Amino acid sequence: MSGDAVAGPDGGLRCPWGLSTEDYVAYHDEEWGRPVHGDDALYERLCLEAFQSGLSWITILRRREGFRAAFAGFKIAEVARFTDADRERLLADPGIIRNRAKVDATLANARVLVDWAEGELDELIWSHAPDPASLKAPGRLADVPAITPESTALSKALKKRGIRFVGPTTAYALMQACGLVNDHLEDCVIRVP
Repeated sequence: MSGDAVAGPDGGLRCPWGLSTEDYVAYHDEEWGRPVHGDDALYERLCLEAFQSGLSWITILRRREGFRAAFAGFKIAEVARFTDADRERLLADPGIIRNRAKVDATLANARVLVDWAEGELDELIWSHAPDPASLKAPGRLADVPAITPESTALSKALKKRGIRFVGPTTAYALMQACGLVNDHLEDCVIRVP
């Protein structure tokens, strides 16, 4: 074993963060790093990554169903119609993170995205995926960056189009979660070349 990968309950090596809780094992093995497409699906991931900013991902993961219920399944067209009463409901909802700036960004972003053409968010995000052949599998957690030139460019492109609460670090977390980059450690059994 050359890197930081750790043996899981089945003996297979995994990224160490993916073994810390049962929730993480499922997320690591079944979701993280797998390609996500579709405007609503990417809007959801963008919102959840923004809510995660400054918090542990497990906090968001464990409340994901609460977020989905509170934000109409992250259907852009529905969230774009939320009213001030909906905003107040969200700020009082214990099933989500009740951060005013993050709630406001989620609502504002839906109002921007509802005017985009179908597939436009998907196309914009995926246009910033680096060439997989140019990427080296990380051997250790220390090899995984927090930001990249691509995440910085994605952040700038989204902000230029009116999307809020998406800095380069949040953009990179989105890229990791949605499969634009493959940051499973090189020894991780989940890593697909």
